[in-house]
Amino acid sequence: MGGLIAMARKDTGLPLSVQDDKIGLFPHDTPHRQQRVWRNTALLALALLLTISYFQYGRWNRCSGSSPQVETAGFELPKEVQQAWAAHSPYFPAAEYVAPPDRCEIVQVNLLQRHGSRFPTASNAKKIKTPLQKLLNVGTYSRKKYEFLRTFEWDLGAADLLPLGAKESFDSGSEHYLRYKDLVKDSQIPFVRASDSERVVLSAANWTQGFSTASGDVISPTISVIISEENGANNTLDDSMCANSKSEKQPAKTWRDTFAPPIVQRINDAVPGAQLDNSDIVELMPLCAFETIFHGTASPFCNLFTVKEWQEREYYDDLSKYWKTGQVDLILNTLNAESRIRHGNSLGPIQGVGYVNELLARLTGQPVQDQTQTNQTLDASPVTFPLDRNFYADFSHDNQMVAIYSAIGLFRPDEPPPTDRLDHARTWRISRMTPFCARMITEKLRCGDDGEFVRILVNDAVQPLEFCGASEDGLCTLSAFVESQAYARSNGGGDWERCFS
Repeated sequence: MGGLIAMARKDTGLPLSVQDDKIGLFPHDTPHRQQRVWRNTALLALALLLTISYFQYGRWNRCSGSSPQVETAGFELPKEVQQAWAAHSPYFPAAEYVAPPDRCEIVQVNLLQRHGSRFPTASNAKKIKTPLQKLLNVGTYSRKKYEFLRTFEWDLGAADLLPLGAKESFDSGSEHYLRYKDLVKDSQIPFVRASDSERVVLSAANWTQGFSTASGDVISPTISVIISEENGANNTLDDSMCANSKSEKQPAKTWRDTFAPPIVQRINDAVPGAQLDNSDIVELMPLCAFETIFHGTASPFCNLFTVKEWQEREYYDDLSKYWKTGQVDLILNTLNAESRIRHGNSLGPIQGVGYVNELLARLTGQPVQDQTQTNQTLDASPVTFPLDRNFYADFSHDNQMVAIYSAIGLFRPDEPPPTDRLDHARTWRISRMTPFCARMITEKLRCGDDGEFVRILVNDAVQPLEFCGASEDGLCTLSAFVESQAYARSNGGGDWERCFS
């Protein structure tokens, strides 16, 4: 039985690596990766210790064929805080999984999953350290809750997968085997792809181990394709190809300048001389999440803010993502770009079109028709893009998943989110869309004489799919779903060309 993998990768087998339209063996044990192994030995030991404990008390031993109930990660923090960390929230289900109607049989599953919990990226860390240093430079703190700053030391890594993230992915694999085990057998093993970021590949590997372990090591999927993230590489699991796509930052800044001033005043009063500003507040707050998910106990930074303030900060991230790879409100089933009502990033959804066209190919069993991000060499081969599998699993990043949601038409608001107040009734909520280890599942179903249907779940919440005439149980006919994806089938109706013109 294998262990969870965090911080460093030890590959088994030789998955294919795809760079541009070239296919080659994945490079193993490069000097860079060897250095990462030694640098993170202690943390890897922690991950293995966690694994042994988990194997002994693992949730699959408590299951009798049903999917396990996934809960919040704990950390002695109320869920209202943990679930307001937006893209930095540990995985939690947005709803309890509901099986399809009895008359329907699931015949295919398409999983799109984000990597598990990680350290902050280098750019995240740089932004956090600016306000942090202002606080550390001040030696006098007027309130007790700030006194921990006297001895605080930064001990976070950069972008690596955490033991918690490894466990999240392992749990996901176990859960998906238990839920969909009737679809798999020796001749129908899940086909797995991953974007070539170390945390993404490790998450995919941990998912395969969870899947295998839950099956009693009878069904053991492996990573079949790793897609390059190098500049210019065609990759439907990463959002780096649209050169002209720019985030619109002003809406989030407007909201920041609405909710942050009272926090600025309170902290500056408690830490005289720190001189924090509105920008410092929104950059400092994620340190609570990163410290907590690394250490496994609540960071003292969490206690510096109220539940209401965490919810306000969450809304800041919602706006940021919305204007990064977020919504364009499309009039579906039309190729006339001028008839669209645009808001969000107009070049956000185009970055998800390649994946959507791959999804349509799998659902219909037809070759991929796409002129955007797809790697045509990869997608033309039955070895690297088979069309006869019952279970597909792809591993990606949160920004790309947001683009894919947007391209499909999920979470579409009727109007742009307001920037002068917190919209409590919003559907566009990143904590429920792309927490760590987020997953979108597209189920293909056969419902007796009624034909073939599609159902989409995001973090186990059934999506309404009004755009294809879905019933109350979230089902729309396969043909209606394909027809509804006119934006993807038209390669973005001219948006792909706008990425480079």
